[in-house]
Amino acid sequence: MLQRHNEHILSLSPQGRLMSVDLLRGLAIAAMVLVNNPGSWSYVYAPMAHAEWHGWTPTDVIFPLFLFVVGVSMVLANGRRETFPAVGWPQWSRALKLFGLGLFLAIFFYNFRDPAYDWFEDRLTGIRWLGVLQRIALVYIFCCYLVSWLSTRGLIVAAVLCTLVPWLMMLWIPYSGDSGEVFRGQLLFGNHFSAWLDHWLLGSEHLYYRNAEPFPFDPEGVLTTLLAVSTCLLGVLAGLAWKACDGTEEGRMKLCRQWLAAGVLLLVVGQLLHPWVPINKALWSPSFVMVTGGVSLMLLATLFYLVDIRGFRGPLAPLLVFGVNAIALFMLAGVVGRVLIMIPVGETTLKGWLFSNVFEPLFGSYGGSLAFAVSCLALFYVVMWQMYRRRIIWKV
Repeated sequence: MLQRHNEHILSLSPQGRLMSVDLLRGLAIAAMVLVNNPGSWSYVYAPMAHAEWHGWTPTDVIFPLFLFVVGVSMVLANGRRETFPAVGWPQWSRALKLFGLGLFLAIFFYNFRDPAYDWFEDRLTGIRWLGVLQRIALVYIFCCYLVSWLSTRGLIVAAVLCTLVPWLMMLWIPYSGDSGEVFRGQLLFGNHFSAWLDHWLLGSEHLYYRNAEPFPFDPEGVLTTLLAVSTCLLGVLAGLAWKACDGTEEGRMKLCRQWLAAGVLLLVVGQLLHPWVPINKALWSPSFVMVTGGVSLMLLATLFYLVDIRGFRGPLAPLLVFGVNAIALFMLAGVVGRVLIMIPVGETTLKGWLFSNVFEPLFGSYGGSLAFAVSCLALFYVVMWQMYRRRIIWKV
């Protein structure tokens, strides 16, 4: 039955697309939904949680992987053409829609358990301006301009500059706190140049870490978004390498080896830099760009070899259901996740009740938390499958 289902998925797959990229996007968004929806944030297995500050876990790779796929997809959407269209309303429309969806998720919450809850004050006047979708929007439109303006060599230079310039700013530009104390080169939680910039530009009430000291900041902050552009540009460069491939099996194998070798090199160099340039997701440090870019290239090479060269597709087919409707899945997961914590059940919420009364008794605390996330992903798969089989692709 599962084999027939997978065959049905493949028979409906959109034509003219590089399947490994759709699968990689599906893997990224499925992993993102899985780690964002535990039964309880108090019980999360270490690989499914972000590193506390410096360092990295598999979860820290997920968002960069998605941005990497955005870059690859930008090139693939242009087919085999050598020139890219000028940036206009289609690109800006997509970026604005993504940013708007991010703002919608930021305000989509109401605390029904608190009679004195002030939604206007909490969600609207204190709206978080930046977030995951907002970062995707900003990185996407920035890269659209770079891709339309620059040659491949220029894009390499741009990727290097987007990595180094913001980092050098963090290390060398002095900044001061409210008490007048001057800092420079700090890379601490709540005390780094990017945090000071977020606090100064956006205001503490509009940031994710509102209580960080001495500077509230956002993990998707202003300066670090420029660093994230370099991750997307790595995807663009990977896509350009595909465009340059001659299409023969020998050419595709050569491309696969190039992606794999580049991925291993970036991963190793980034890890070796860690003692001097800490791997840090919130700072989107150069070593973080290298490590996550390396993992992304290795995953792309692996899927490209298995799916597009060797034709091993059946067991991976369900990822297509997620991959072709990634933003729809993200929005569905975001809305349902918020609804589950909005609905009061006794002294807790519907999510708390389900975890405490169903999942935790059956699977234990950590196992139950993971089982809850897997159940959510399975439920979302049913919805995404109905969209997929009806060929409904939500294009933002």
